[in-house]
Amino acid sequence: MSRKPVPPLQSGWVLVDGLPVFHRFNVDAGSDAGAMVHVHGFGISGTYLEPTAALLAPRYRTFVPDLPGMGRSIRPEPGLDLPGLAKALMSYCDAVGVERPILVGNSLGCPIILEVAASFPDRIERAVMVSPAGGPNNQPLGRAIGQMAMDGLREPPSMLPIATRDFLRFGALRSLSLFAAMTRYPTLERLPRLVVPTLVIAGLRDPLVRIANAPRLAVVPHIDAVTVPGAHALNYRDPQLIAELIEAHIAGEPLATETGRRSVVRVVSVDGN
Repeated sequence: MSRKPVPPLQSGWVLVDGLPVFHRFNVDAGSDAGAMVHVHGFGISGTYLEPTAALLAPRYRTFVPDLPGMGRSIRPEPGLDLPGLAKALMSYCDAVGVERPILVGNSLGCPIILEVAASFPDRIERAVMVSPAGGPNNQPLGRAIGQMAMDGLREPPSMLPIATRDFLRFGALRSLSLFAAMTRYPTLERLPRLVVPTLVIAGLRDPLVRIANAPRLAVVPHIDAVTVPGAHALNYRDPQLIAELIEAHIAGEPLATETGRRSVVRVVSVDGN
């Protein structure tokens, strides 16, 4: 029997470009609430994004798809590259009736958000990029593989069975191919196309993300960047903090506070000063 998603999320299937896509969702916030779509990393399902998504579901219409070919979703032939995944994400939004979502990505989900911003600029309300992978810091491929291996030792042990199951289902060769595409993605060239309000969250122990590169984010007109404790899968490791940061960003509240959960947050300058 299939596991149930983290409450109040529900699970189901929806047709996207003629193929079944598995997703988790909750629309109890009502038709007037903003829509939030959570975008997972390469070769894995949206399962590890459920903890953060579930905390935000009472206030936002919430959707967590398994992108085509990953998780339980049916694989198209041939497989999709990053532009294809961005297009599929927009087709998924069409299928669930979402015109301009808040996109919350982790890892590969962040380059997908950049591709959406470049190819479908009218379809994104706001962006949250957690542990943005891809680009020069993950090149060459051998370096990126080493970074992934190091990160695996820094994640919660309960993340291992989720990742193992999903990667085995996706397949080693497909995982390597998509991972290589992520490392080659022209992140710096795409950044100027991200003109919506954006929040970047990086873990201090994430080997795939170099927050020292934050000044490169200055080309984005409305961006905030912060660091938090933890490694790559922050949406799974510390959902309470990530959800609180997302809500503070949307509300225009301080991202770092002297007390409470956000006291561990450090705001990063993106202008080099």
